Amino acid sequence: MPPSLPATINIREPRWDQSTFQGRAKHFFMVTDPRNLLLSGATLEEARRVVEDYRAGTVQPGLTEDQLWRAKYIYDSAFHPDTGEKMILVGRMSAQVPMNMTITGCMLTFYRTTPAVLFWQWINQSFNAIVNYTNRSGDAPITPSQLGTAYVSATTGAVVTALGLKSLTKHLPALIGRYVPFAAVAAANCINIPLMRQRELKLGIPVTDENGNRLGESTAAAQKAIFQVVVSRIGMAAPAMAIPPVIMNMLEKRAFLKVPVNLGWVGGLVFATPLCCALFPQKSSMPVSSLEPEVQDQIRKKDPWLETIYFNKGL
Repeated sequence: MPPSLPATINIREPRWDQSTFQGRAKHFFMVTDPRNLLLSGATLEEARRVVEDYRAGTVQPGLTEDQLWRAKYIYDSAFHPDTGEKMILVGRMSAQVPMNMTITGCMLTFYRTTPAVLFWQWINQSFNAIVNYTNRSGDAPITPSQLGTAYVSATTGAVVTALGLKSLTKHLPALIGRYVPFAAVAAANCINIPLMRQRELKLGIPVTDENGNRLGESTAAAQKAIFQVVVSRIGMAAPAMAIPPVIMNMLEKRAFLKVPVNLGWVGGLVFATPLCCALFPQKSSMPVSSLEPEVQDQIRKKDPWLETIYFNKGL
């Protein structure tokens, strides 16, 4: 009979070293794996049971370390790290690749008419709003009115940005016009993400010490978290939207190749999504001295010698 698995493996942290880009990339390749979308509800609940039992000190008989880590990544792909609630299917990071492949391919193909730009930007920003809400940082509830206001503000701002950019490039060369979708997506991310996570900017996100002990909420940490997510999201779109315009401009007269070539480039999201998620550690950090004065005072009362705090940046 194989020896029982020790209860000392820290599955609250990723399996690989998160201080290195390689370690973070391996972690996010697991988290964003589209195959996780095909897992049944029973499989997800079993993974939750294994993870929660192990965290509570109960090791299931015959459980191996590989099985434990597999359960941990299935759990991470479907359940919010702060609230523990099951996430909306299309809002999970494992849905990023298939959803973005479809939406981005359509934005790159149907960019000439205003109705097409309007429709696909609305679809894209609606999807982004769901993702931003689903992968928010913190565990504070958001009321339906707050969520509705954030959604309308974010999608309206993003669509207006796209239409404005299209109008500005109307009389410019066709190649410049092909970059409207990428420019619109980049600008829209700068609007959509902060608006969908505006509660964090107003009230802060939880900050902890290295061991996960909660120390308070910080708006400065929220600002850093949202900035990192915006940079990552723009980076995700770049390979699929910044390179194809040059190729597509050369294939202008071969319309039958447009969609296949677009979808081929968009397939780069399989790699771009986890690699750009890995630009910054999920468990981000900042000096206590960079927090708001009142939060610094609150932390100093608990631990006068603490120099660094940690927070979940969200995705």
